[in-house]
Amino acid sequence: MNLLDGKLVSAKIKEDIKQEAAAFTAETGRKPHLVAILVGNDGGSETYVASKMRNCELVGFESTNIRYDVTISEAELIAKIQEINADPTIDGLIVQLPLPKHINPDTITEAIDYRKDVDGFHPINLGRMQRNLPCFIPATPYGILLMLDHYGIDTAGKKAVVVGRSNIVGSPMSILLARNTNPGNCTVTLTHSRTHNLQEEVLQGDIVVAAIGKKNFVTADMVKPGAIVIDVGINREDSPATKSGFKLYGDVDFEAVSQKASWITPVPGGVGLMTIVGLLKNTLEAAKGTIYGRS
Repeated sequence: MNLLDGKLVSAKIKEDIKQEAAAFTAETGRKPHLVAILVGNDGGSETYVASKMRNCELVGFESTNIRYDVTISEAELIAKIQEINADPTIDGLIVQLPLPKHINPDTITEAIDYRKDVDGFHPINLGRMQRNLPCFIPATPYGILLMLDHYGIDTAGKKAVVVGRSNIVGSPMSILLARNTNPGNCTVTLTHSRTHNLQEEVLQGDIVVAAIGKKNFVTADMVKPGAIVIDVGINREDSPATKSGFKLYGDVDFEAVSQKASWITPVPGGVGLMTIVGLLKNTLEAAKGTIYGRS
């Protein structure tokens, strides 16, 4: 078993981003600028946004965290997004999910200028991704591709099985692995909670991407020997035994599956770190205007 080490890969790529950002700043007189909007005080969201802001600082970006109380109206939030869209000093904008129930996340996503949509969720970016055109790729799938590329894993002609069909990970991951690119050129099966004979489907995977949001969902009897297993899950459980008071688990039973896999990502220390890298790369590309030009 070989470890797909997100800590090692993300550190290397962040160093590359840092050098590119320094060159951009020297040329333009300003830093790439990412704005994150956080509504409410969800614990997981607070942690994610703090990590994104911290990583921006590490690579030489400017970052701004805008916080709103859970009572903010959808109209007020959209008005702020439109203000950011029109600000040429801001390159990337993310609105951290989940949002309060009275705010439609699709409406908010579509309000973001697709040229600043560094999360890669806007319909224009998703549509261009499907057509294999230049775009901002959703950060988690993008991070996974960067990891596969770093380790030189040949995906062409492989059977890939994606477990989970979310718009954030599962669905875009299935499209990206099927595209005529490298990594890519897989034959892809997208499975989910309603898939019949799920175990048999996953067993066919040379590459298995688990993104279903359930602790240890993918077990050893679902994975064939030699498979490449990518665990997207981050499931948090209270644990008095840890300093933080909680323990993280993936969607894959790591201890058992690692005995069969040829490559596997750990949790933590795997895909989560690569998601940050995907976001940073998208923000740098937005600043440089290499995909859509300067907004």
